[in-house]
Amino acid sequence: MATSASARPHARRAWPATVLGLVLLLLGLVLAGGGAWLAALGGSPYYLLAGVGLVVSGIGFVRGRRAGLLWFAAVFVGTTIWAAWESGLDYWRWVPRLGLMVALGIAAALVAPRLAGGPSRRLANGVVAVLALVFVAAFALAFVPHGVTEADWSGHRPLAAAPRTVAVGGQPADAPAEGDWAAYGRDNAATRYIRLDRIDRDNVGRLEKAWTYRTGDLPEHRWGAETTPLKIGDALYLCTARNILIALDAATGEERWRYDPQVRDASIPYTAACRGVAYYALPDAPATAPGSLPADDAADGDAPPGTAPPPAVATRPRTCPTRIVEGTLDGRLIAVDARTGVPCADFGDGGQVDITLGMGETPPGFVSITSPPTIVRGVIVTGHQVLDGQRRWAPSGVIKGFDAETGALRWAWDMVRPDIAGLPPEGETYTLGTPNMWTIASGDEALGLVYLPMANSSADYWSGLRLAEEDRYATSLVALDATTGRPAWHFQTVRIDVWDYDLGSQATLVDFPGEDGPVPALVLPTKQGDMYVLDRRTGAPLVGVEERPVPGGGVEPERRSPTQPFSTYHTLAKRDLTERDMWGMTPIDQLACRIQFRQASYAGIYTPPTAERRWIQYPSYNGGSDWGGIAIDTDRGVIVANYNDMPNYNRLVTRDRADRLGWQPRDIAGDAEAGGGSESRGGRMGSTAEGAGDPQAGTPFAVDVNAGWRLPFTGLLCKQPPYGGIRAISLATGRTLWDRPFGTARRNGPFGIPSMLPIDIGTPNNGGAAVTSGGLVFIAAATDDLIRAIDIETGETLWSDVLPAGGQAGPAVYEVGGRQYLVIMSGGHHFMETPAGDQVTAYALPEQRVTEE
Repeated sequence: MATSASARPHARRAWPATVLGLVLLLLGLVLAGGGAWLAALGGSPYYLLAGVGLVVSGIGFVRGRRAGLLWFAAVFVGTTIWAAWESGLDYWRWVPRLGLMVALGIAAALVAPRLAGGPSRRLANGVVAVLALVFVAAFALAFVPHGVTEADWSGHRPLAAAPRTVAVGGQPADAPAEGDWAAYGRDNAATRYIRLDRIDRDNVGRLEKAWTYRTGDLPEHRWGAETTPLKIGDALYLCTARNILIALDAATGEERWRYDPQVRDASIPYTAACRGVAYYALPDAPATAPGSLPADDAADGDAPPGTAPPPAVATRPRTCPTRIVEGTLDGRLIAVDARTGVPCADFGDGGQVDITLGMGETPPGFVSITSPPTIVRGVIVTGHQVLDGQRRWAPSGVIKGFDAETGALRWAWDMVRPDIAGLPPEGETYTLGTPNMWTIASGDEALGLVYLPMANSSADYWSGLRLAEEDRYATSLVALDATTGRPAWHFQTVRIDVWDYDLGSQATLVDFPGEDGPVPALVLPTKQGDMYVLDRRTGAPLVGVEERPVPGGGVEPERRSPTQPFSTYHTLAKRDLTERDMWGMTPIDQLACRIQFRQASYAGIYTPPTAERRWIQYPSYNGGSDWGGIAIDTDRGVIVANYNDMPNYNRLVTRDRADRLGWQPRDIAGDAEAGGGSESRGGRMGSTAEGAGDPQAGTPFAVDVNAGWRLPFTGLLCKQPPYGGIRAISLATGRTLWDRPFGTARRNGPFGIPSMLPIDIGTPNNGGAAVTSGGLVFIAAATDDLIRAIDIETGETLWSDVLPAGGQAGPAVYEVGGRQYLVIMSGGHHFMETPAGDQVTAYALPEQRVTEE
């Protein structure tokens, strides 16, 4: 009996050590097994060695021996040395390497006095106190921004350039009135800059909601709009998720009118959204009859093939002196009276035209206009999104120009068939599968040019069936003559693109310093992160572009270019990834990412697609700058660019295997879940399952894209933070002025659980900025559902507010009645996985009230 009684207290003392020992034993087995795998792949031997050490330590703790503690101490010290060697002063690298070990160290110290020959309670408590202090200090450091380039304005100089020349007879979008936001990028130059300073660094902290408006249009199982409202006079104009056009009172947010074009849900691709509208005012005294041909075409005496002669002025009444023009998600152009919202009777067929004519078969969801058209010299220029990744011979990417008054087709540009200037001959179609323009063009009224950021050919990740003209124009900025639709010049940023590196951003028009004075120029951002400065008259680079060797091989080695162009002006791209950049919350998920890294094909940027194993694409197709574009403070000479910094983890899948997996094109009418555009894979962000992929029918391979490269069990990204940033760049020199992680962990966390922590982890982001002469950058875009005011001088956030849904849209800033406003649509975003919404929110400083004595 005495023996039994003495055993029970011993058992009570031993069970914590046993539990800890089992935890260490299990963790050690996982790390040893995975570590052996990683070492066999040529990776770090640490995990194997640490795993073996933890197994021995765990056995020691289970047996109640001091040896278990000594082995753990050896692993802990070794881990600290290894972490310091791999991490240096990079805070985020320390988190998975040492965080769990510190927590286990605290547990080991608490248990240690219970071991045979263990340390005294006093010594153990001292170790616990030290480790707890380390843990608390490390956690506190998470709230300090890391990866910051502090502001340094030395050597910066504003551009001493004259204001951009605007042709006589231009539109509000060419030279917006003071206080107006007249185009998607504030103007057709896409500067996103407005000279308003009533809200400045000193008072921005007092911003408050002035009004909130709900559109009432939020389709089920989809996101809302990504619209940037236009402000003309005292009205705001915007579009909703189903392309409903709405006019609001700019001061109060009260609805003035709405027009519903009746877009069916079946025609809305899962990823598509309306990003904005365009405004057009009829000229008071047009030089030519409305709808007539430009002089250079009329001289030939023949209309472009497929275009009907315009009706005589006397027989066609002029309506809608000012009009709102939008492209719809089912492929129409709509024009309504800006005053009333009534369709313009003299525009097309009762206020609309069908852009899909001549494209052949266009199943619902395959052709969508997501971006506002650009109007130059009275011609509405529009591209469209084509459902991506489905078929090699998808509907054509043809660009069309329509008369802004009559809606008549003025021209069409089919890069493969330039002889088809209008509709194709009967029984024929525009060339299928050609690169499209799904994003926003910019325009120069004085030069008569419209600048098209072109996408890739259909079937992004296979190039074997592309035509020579596609290879020439894909992933290029193409300058078209707005009156004829003929290319003036083009500049290609990727040769034979198989990475989905579409040009997603508008080119921003500026006057750039040259030897003989200011040069009409443009700044072109790319998804790879490079920025190019080009003469917008000729397309010639004004700052160096150099050819650099890039990896070859892949499934089409004969099609890969040995070099690619790189800008020497500026790049947002970071250095190539290494195994050390793999991340996770614990050593286990970091180990899994390291194994995936070693298994993949990766030789830096432009690593070609492979089928035998996955390949890493970095930056990803959503990397660098996307459709949000850049903003340029033309007075200070500062570029503001928010950007993504994430890899993809991709794999080509043979046609036989894809067919067995059931990867079929989504071209069945009524398929409301179709993706589209360059962002079509965002809805599967992180998927590595073989149940989801883009079929690329008509090619030898389908593609499985792990967008963002997430692990399936935690949902965390494999690359260490930050995942997005915001940067200020000197326009004159291309030098970085400051750079900061952009976006907090507030709505992010493991297993999809929001942490609600204001940690500047730098999140994925989509949507651009607005910059004011008050020294402020207004931007939402990140996945934390915040809108911010950032000091353009320092990069510091001066004010923020929580939006009711995801803020993946460009804000606008305007003035009405002497009061300055900031307005943002919060509709959410599929790729960013932010909450959907239908809210438009306006902010302003509190109104000053005069009280009578």
